[in-house]
Amino acid sequence: MRSSKIKRDTLETQVNVSLDLDGAGSAKLATGLPFLDHMLDQVARHGMIDLEIAAKGDLHIDAHHTVEDVGISLGRAVAEAVGDKRGIRRYGHAYVPLDEALSRVVIDFSGRPGLVYQLKFSRAWIGEFDVDLVREFFQGFANHAQATLHIDNLRGDNAHHQCETVFKAFGRALRMAVEPDPRAAGAVPSTKGSL
Repeated sequence: MRSSKIKRDTLETQVNVSLDLDGAGSAKLATGLPFLDHMLDQVARHGMIDLEIAAKGDLHIDAHHTVEDVGISLGRAVAEAVGDKRGIRRYGHAYVPLDEALSRVVIDFSGRPGLVYQLKFSRAWIGEFDVDLVREFFQGFANHAQATLHIDNLRGDNAHHQCETVFKAFGRALRMAVEPDPRAAGAVPSTKGSL
């Protein structure tokens, strides 16, 4: 019931996303970008979301369109799965460490897209992955999930650790925000009556 399938076809990319918000954390990922697959696996596992993503993009140019469109498609899939947001907690937050790195992610399924992004990577590339694309992924997600997203890397010297703590924290914050609230009795979590 809290699942969705999204297909996005453009001249630059073809992305298919299937997710179940009440899953067990399994992932089947094939974006053509191994590091992005690794980060999305963290989201699935820590978010307890069953997630399948297949993407083909213009990687002969660079990874920008693929990463952005995966973020957009994941955002659309989550928005569709939560529906009118009745009975969800709405807010989620998580702090995640990995060795010297520590990140915090806070999310609000407010219906108002926004991204506050405080992440200064220690280097520009993680292997063959351009770290500038992390922001593009989360901007695409926030815009299409209709969520406000605050991402803060509080410390870290290793860019891989910095990035991994962000994606793990995102998965955990997402899990908290979309969880059914047993005390909400199916109510929309807003005094406005809608989100």
